[in-house]
Amino acid sequence: MRVVSLVPSLTEAVAVTLPAVLVGATDWCSHPADLDVTRIGGTKNPDVDAVVRLAPDLVVANEEENRETDLAALRAAGIEVLVTEVRDVPGALRELDRVLAACGASGRPRWLDEAEAAWAGPAAPDRRRTAIVPVWRRPWMVLGRDTFAGDVLARLGVDNAYARHQDRYPRVPLAELNAAGADLVVLPDEPYRFTAEDGPEAFPGLPCALVDGRLLTWYGPSLAGARTRLDAALRADGR
Repeated sequence: MRVVSLVPSLTEAVAVTLPAVLVGATDWCSHPADLDVTRIGGTKNPDVDAVVRLAPDLVVANEEENRETDLAALRAAGIEVLVTEVRDVPGALRELDRVLAACGASGRPRWLDEAEAAWAGPAAPDRRRTAIVPVWRRPWMVLGRDTFAGDVLARLGVDNAYARHQDRYPRVPLAELNAAGADLVVLPDEPYRFTAEDGPEAFPGLPCALVDGRLLTWYGPSLAGARTRLDAALRADGR
């Protein structure tokens, strides 16, 4: 089996579970740290010809992270493409099972059982908070409806202020964000790298929680420890 992954979180899941099958991944696939495969460009602009030259039996992709035009080109070249759809934690666990089985896994890896157990607990603490969750600035973009990261936060007692917006990643002027009535701002370090010096100053008077973007947005081995680590970050920085 030869697999190319166009999704960083799926790359990590396959590489940790079935390291011998992965032959190609995107430039953004940063985990595992020692990943040694052919790089085939970005998630939004993969080198389709480079993927074809690798002669994969399967390409794993995601409906949000990858463009349909690229996936159609791969199919036209005779390559099987598995496209995941992930909008919440249970969906992520199901899709991980499906991807690993398609890649040849004979059983469930231990990390996936641990991830399922970690997220099986009660979803809502006694006190809930409402948060703005920027994912970009210049222009400001935030989490909107129906996102995996939004569901992760909801399970930690943090409701997304824009969860009912018609767009999944709406562009919202900064003045409107500050007037939204949220009591917390969650600032991940990807896709935009928010830091203590770049982000909190835009929200005077609001507590800001700086969080590891991989823990918030990746569905893979990081899920096993994400709940505990994110909860700690939200409690430490978002009081």
